[in-house]
Amino acid sequence: MKIDFVSDISCPWCIIGLRGLEQALSRTGDLIDADITFQPFELNPNMGKDGQNIVEHIAEKYGSTPEQSAANRAMIRERAADLGFTMQMSDTSRIYNTFDAHRLLHWAHLEGKQAALKNALFSAYFTDQQAMSEHGVLTAAAVSVGLDPTRAAAILASDEFADDVRTAERLWQSRGISAVPAVVINDRYLISGGQPSEAFESALRDIAAEA
Repeated sequence: MKIDFVSDISCPWCIIGLRGLEQALSRTGDLIDADITFQPFELNPNMGKDGQNIVEHIAEKYGSTPEQSAANRAMIRERAADLGFTMQMSDTSRIYNTFDAHRLLHWAHLEGKQAALKNALFSAYFTDQQAMSEHGVLTAAAVSVGLDPTRAAAILASDEFADDVRTAERLWQSRGISAVPAVVINDRYLISGGQPSEAFESALRDIAAEA
């Protein structure tokens, strides 16, 4: 089963959706042989290198009050914890530009370590509160999953894979993807949002039955 997981590192619902999908796949392993490719999507493509405070950003983007923002973060932390993932978001957290992270993920796909790097980046950002625009942070995540540090640093210091990422982003946008996570199965079926594992499992079984 071909699965394209369109997502961004700075999207909390994307790690929730990924964990839900992973749990569903663990329960359907006798039925489904999944090949997951992580596709790029930038929630904030114009974000500067230093990022922006999360409360300020959410207020500007969605009109949320600090109280609403805090309540939403608490709900997300609980959902993530139920799936075994620790989020440390607070009112001092920041949103960052993730374009370089997507370039590194493109390379990791070529090296067969994309899933490992994706999870490492999610942990670096949401659990360890590290800056996703810092090349040192991205290189350390690459090293943690067995990727070559010299090659990672060289990619980040250049524009390598920039065109590939932008082409992929345009492709998925042209296919109607405007929010993430978006899980596209066999180029035909779309599952949107950070769904519970049970919802993913039901959809996967239905799709497998049609094959």
